[in-house]
Amino acid sequence: MLNEAKQRREFGRWVLLLGLNNSEPYGAWEEVLLSIVQGMYADATRDEVRRALDYLAERSLVHCKKHPDGRWHCKLTRTGVDV
Repeated sequence: MLNEAKQRREFGRWVLLLGLNNSEPYGAWEEVLLSIVQGMYADATRDEVRRALDYLAERSLVHCKKHPDGRWHCKLTRTGVDV
């Protein structure tokens, strides 16, 4: 069970990086990223995607702008593009 959860988190982050790479140079809204992850895991949630984006942001792979209306817009950083 633990390995499955870890694999899901890691693969979800990879899918987010791929989705953001395809959205270059404009970036993508979290709703678009959620739909991409839900293509792999139908039960994926917005909170799960936000946790993954926070993880990637802490490692300077993505930059997420959190808008006042609660939506997030994310783009790859230079390091994220290199991955």
